Amino acid sequence: MSDAIPPKTTGPLARLEARLAWGLLAPTIIAVALVVILPLLAIFWISVKPVSLADLRPPEVVLREDIRGDAEAAGDEANIRYRLRNSSQDQPILGVTFADTIPEGLTITDLDPRCTLADRQLRCDLGDWEGGFRENLMIPVTVGQAYLDNAQRPQDSQATVTGTASNVLTNDTFTLDNFRRVFDGQEFWSVLWVTLFYTVFGTIGALVFGLFAALLLNKSFKGQGILRGLYLFPYVSPIIAVAFAWILLFDPFSGSANALLIQMGVTEESINFFGQRPLALIMVTVFEIWRYFPLSFLFILARMQSIDSDMYEAADMDGASPFQQFWALSVPQLLGILSVLFLLRFIWTFNKFDDIFLLTGGNAGTRTLTVNVYEQAFAVSNIGAGAAVAVVIFGCLLLFSAFFFRFISREEGL
Repeated sequence: MSDAIPPKTTGPLARLEARLAWGLLAPTIIAVALVVILPLLAIFWISVKPVSLADLRPPEVVLREDIRGDAEAAGDEANIRYRLRNSSQDQPILGVTFADTIPEGLTITDLDPRCTLADRQLRCDLGDWEGGFRENLMIPVTVGQAYLDNAQRPQDSQATVTGTASNVLTNDTFTLDNFRRVFDGQEFWSVLWVTLFYTVFGTIGALVFGLFAALLLNKSFKGQGILRGLYLFPYVSPIIAVAFAWILLFDPFSGSANALLIQMGVTEESINFFGQRPLALIMVTVFEIWRYFPLSFLFILARMQSIDSDMYEAADMDGASPFQQFWALSVPQLLGILSVLFLLRFIWTFNKFDDIFLLTGGNAGTRTLTVNVYEQAFAVSNIGAGAAVAVVIFGCLLLFSAFFFRFISREEGL
């Protein structure tokens, strides 16, 4: 029998199909690039820029115009006042000019040397301004009857302002001070340790409790559906509602938990669960476990119900105990889904911000890297330092993902 000749896959038809496939995938690739890659590149860009919260808007000339003095009768003398300022306190504006139309009936009696007037068109060249510069320009005028008869006032005409300013977000100024600020001293390593503690124990705890819940509800019994619904309550409830419920429950003055502990004689005085170290970190970790174990429960239960029951019947006939059946039959079948859940929960918990911020605000030793991003970017108004912390978070998760797919997933056959 002669060997079969494999069909050619590089012919004109195959190339046409390949071009068609790439054409169909192009919108998806572009959408992913716009939604994922471009914001990521923007964070990397901002992390090496000396940008603060006030620098998000480029410097501009702010102008206010009004008339000062008596302008109620013909022949009165007044002043058109232009108040100008540089909106930035440290960035200069070069070549500042403005142009305005003088209302009919106002006659300029003395013109500033930096200004010119042509057919009621006033133009002033104010030169270069340093950061925070302010200017009050007074233009003396005489009021005529035409101005009184005309309803137009100086502030009614929109003055045109021009100037050139360097935008810190787009110029060629770069710095590593943001990363030096992040890694300076022991604060970063303390925050990193808190983040790892919260992430590792929160992830493992959610998986373990999800596994226990799945084992409990893997058997059919009356009320099983209602109990499954109750198990989902922490996950489907609004985070702000359950967070404040926990705060009220464990309040040191009026919380039910403290009142119960005191009545039972466990403690003689109230415990500030969310306000003292290291209890606050333990409490936010317990909250993380309680809130997100239903997700693990759903995936694990779905996987357990897909396992062939004949294996358990055979093991039961061979005299295997329930624990032996679980360890020898269930665990190998669940390793794949547990690995995926561990990866997802680790990444999500490492990036978690709202839970800790609502419970403690990052105080009492619960400051994680994501809370640090918020504090650097908005509390300290240092957008660059906040972006630098976000880059560090990205690097940590990239290293974890590489380690996971290099070692853990290979052992589990993923």
